[in-house]
Amino acid sequence: MLIIGIAGGSGSGKTTVVNELIKQIPENTVSVISQDAYYFDNGHLSVEEKRQINFDHPNSIE
Repeated sequence: MLIIGIAGGSGSGKTTVVNELIKQIPENTVSVISQDAYYFDNGHLSVEEKRQINFDHPNSIE
């Protein structure tokens, strides 16, 4: 088993890199676990409150 971690700040191109890698790897041989699935639910916050969140800070992740 080979594990590849792609890290970087918000908007740094992680998803773009992963999508390009997936195109190069044989189908059904890779699993992607997106960190986006682990952010706290902020749906109840106002737009202004959401703008104040630093999504690069560890406190933004469950």
